[in-house]
Order: sequence, then structure tokens, then C-alpha cells
Amino acid sequence: MKRLNPFAKKPPTVAIVRLQGAIAAGSRGQLNDATLAPVIEKAFSKGKPAAVALEINSPGGSPVQSALIGSRIRRLADEKSIPVIAFVEDVAASGGYWLAAAADEIYADDSSVVGSIGVISAGFGANVFLSRQGFERRVHTAGKSKSMMDPFRPEKPEDVARLKQMLEQIHDNFIDHVKARRGSKLAEDPALFTGEIWIGRKAKEVGLIDEIGHLAPVLKARFGEKVRFRRYGVKRSVLQRFGATLAQDALAGIEERAEFARFGL
Repeated sequence: MKRLNPFAKKPPTVAIVRLQGAIAAGSRGQLNDATLAPVIEKAFSKGKPAAVALEINSPGGSPVQSALIGSRIRRLADEKSIPVIAFVEDVAASGGYWLAAAADEIYADDSSVVGSIGVISAGFGANVFLSRQGFERRVHTAGKSKSMMDPFRPEKPEDVARLKQMLEQIHDNFIDHVKARRGSKLAEDPALFTGEIWIGRKAKEVGLIDEIGHLAPVLKARFGEKVRFRRYGVKRSVLQRFGATLAQDALAGIEERAEFARFGL
């Protein structure tokens, strides 16, 4: 009869946090700091993991939520001296790459889509349609900028200039984050911060990822064949598990599919 040896060395454990979907505040089924906070905190705290691995499959989204999630990961990694390794699946673009850059190392598949270091604002203008239908838009404000980019009024050049200035500020923040995290690994490529995307080995050439590799074999090679994986992720509600989603969830799903479709996925 075998006896348990309390002094035997246990195999190392790697906590795996899955980051799947678009990044947006307050939307069910999407990534945001409020939803992920308990998941990330538990991954870093439970059982003294040898490392935390990020499974990333995200086309991006909110720059603020991306920054909040990334900052939380970095704070915990530094406080607990735990290395963070990111593994990109189909895509880590825009805010998805912001999350990947929070890691100490980034791995991807040969066909993973990586990059899109830029900022976008998109919408519709319905002022011509309303005019043709005989509708009159009435807006009264205190403050000349209060109705900026109203989709039911003609676009103003000064509003567009103001919006571009805002986007450039956010873009600068994104660039600073990538440079701070990737440092000398980045190539001197003029297209690096234009919103361009790279696939697999091309992403390695420009320094956006470290190596081509998949989660299980990479972690086993580093921590041994007996390494244990402990997975963490956002739990779905009972309604979502049985497919009974609300209209809001369905709309969020459509929006998320549109984000992935931008990268041919």
C-alpha cells in the first residue's frame, strides 16, 4: 500500500486565464475589468502558481477596459513576482493585443492575426434620411461642444477635427504601452503603429510576439511534463448555459461577430 509523502515535491501549477471575445464595459459575455477582476485575482492568488498563462482570442474593443485589465495583470504579476505568458489563438488585435502586451512573453500560432495598433471610431449619419422623410431635428445645448458628432445632424469639420485629436491621444497611449512592454524587441518598421496587422511569423519578425508555439507544449517544455493546469474564466449564467439569452445578449453577440469579421474570422 502506497503512502502519501507530505515532503514530496509537488509538480508546478500554471494558472490559465481565458480572455475570449470583444472588450467592452458592462456587456454580457464580453471582456471588461469588472467581470474579469475576480477571475484574474484568483488566478494569481490560488495555490502559488509558477506562472499565469493568458489564452487570448480577442479582436479588441474599449481602450479603457483594455488598459484596466492589462494594468491589473501587471500589478498582480509584479506584486507576486509571477511571470505572465500570453498565447494568441485566432486573433489578438487592437485591444486584444493590448492585453497580450501585458504579458512578459507572447506566443502565437503560425496563422494568428496580431497587431492593429490603432484606434477607430465608426458610426452612421442619418440627417439626409430624416430630412427626406420630413423630420426636423431640434437640439438645444448649453455649451457649444455638447452635441458633437450628433448622427442626426450634418457633420461639422470642427467636430471631426476634435474627434481626430481625441483618437490620436488614445493612439499615443496605446503606442506608449506597447513600447514600454516590448521595448527593444520591436523592429524599426514604419507600419508598426499604423493599425496594420501581421500573421504568425511576420508578427515575430516585427517583434510583436516572441515565438511561434502553443500553450500545452510550451508550458510542459518549461515546467516539466507533470505541470498541472488550473483554468479560470468568466462563468456563464444559467440562462446562457441553456441557450436562453436575452435580446441584449444576442445584440452583443452580433457586435462581437462583426469585430471578428474585420479580420476575416
